[in-house]
Amino acid sequence: MGSEPPSSPQVVEEGADEEDEELSGAEDADRRASSGRGSLLTRRGITLRVLLKDGLVEPGDGVLSIHYLGKKFVGDLLNDGKIRWVETGQIFNSPSAWATHCKRLVNPAKKSGCGWASVRYRGQKLVQYKTTWLHKYQPSADMVSNGGKLKYLMQRRDRERSPVRYCTLGTRDAARDPHTLVELSAFSAINRFQPFNVAVSSNVLLLMDFHCHLTTSEVVGYLGGRWDTNTQLLTVLRAFPCRTWLGDKDAAPVVEEEICQNLFMRGLSLVGWYHSHPRGPALPSLQDIDSQMDHQLHLQGSSNGFQPCLGIICGPYYHGNQGVASTITPFWVVPPPEQRPNDYGIPVAVEVTYVQDNFLTTDVLNEMMLLVEFYRSAPDLVPFSQMWNPNTSILDKIKVCHNFSPSYIHIQTKYNINFMIYN
Repeated sequence: MGSEPPSSPQVVEEGADEEDEELSGAEDADRRASSGRGSLLTRRGITLRVLLKDGLVEPGDGVLSIHYLGKKFVGDLLNDGKIRWVETGQIFNSPSAWATHCKRLVNPAKKSGCGWASVRYRGQKLVQYKTTWLHKYQPSADMVSNGGKLKYLMQRRDRERSPVRYCTLGTRDAARDPHTLVELSAFSAINRFQPFNVAVSSNVLLLMDFHCHLTTSEVVGYLGGRWDTNTQLLTVLRAFPCRTWLGDKDAAPVVEEEICQNLFMRGLSLVGWYHSHPRGPALPSLQDIDSQMDHQLHLQGSSNGFQPCLGIICGPYYHGNQGVASTITPFWVVPPPEQRPNDYGIPVAVEVTYVQDNFLTTDVLNEMMLLVEFYRSAPDLVPFSQMWNPNTSILDKIKVCHNFSPSYIHIQTKYNINFMIYN
């Protein structure tokens, strides 16, 4: 028998790209109405072929990789934007097709691959290149010249969200915008006493605020500390920033597991969480209120014993802040009255004592360095050399925010924050 001719590589079209969802009617109409890069182009329209054509990535052998549950998969990026899996030679039409295929080999129950967030090009997630493309060909209106003067960074393009009073909310309404901001009540206003005391380390504030300043996107992190049932004192001793992108469902469990291990190693308990409202008031949204209530119930567990869960919102770049410092808002949620179970929880302000640390611990400094490294190549990294207001740069703003802290002066003198950010 003669030898059979070599078969051509198998092309796998497994799983449509999870980002290829249907456009809304308005978006679809806008997209049809115009063409070229100046038109509205959602992330759906960006493919590896687009990134190749515009020079954001280049074809090459072994430049693509997936890391999943301890397994590593390597792929070649071809000239036509397709992916060739090195191990088998199979050809995949999209990052999601390849990611779904590889992940199902490890976890057969996996339904989607989250390809753009899972596949890395030369070590960096493809979703970052996609975002870079959008920033490059749909430049922000914030950075255009106005009468020869650059408009200042962070001024909101969208309509300012005005907070509402809790008493105006009434019963839950599915039609209400979950991003509606709600003013905080005082415990005294609802005829209650604050049921616990809170002490927060200044190093916690420093790390949390530093994290929130690095990016124009919302960030989240957890708070570690101790709860003393005898004194009813909640002490927050360490912030644990989540070095991941919101919506990255694959990375989130890994990051959370790492934080759980760090808590255990330090003998700390999970006592709260924080997140940022980069350009808006540091007030909870309806979504934040529900999330906070969920966290409170989760920490309480099934023992019915009381343990508080502190929520903190940081607003670093809201132009309504007093001065250049961020607004830091600790809050808690009181459940709605029993006779009105369908109401929203009541967000209340928490009085906090800030405890001054005398020095910056090595692990906090290391965490700051890791954060800088994580966001260094991100398209939403804050340009620190640009101006926050006519007299203050973004970098100077960050320094001024923590002038009260000897531990921050320690950074400036021994480690030099300029070096940390620019090198």
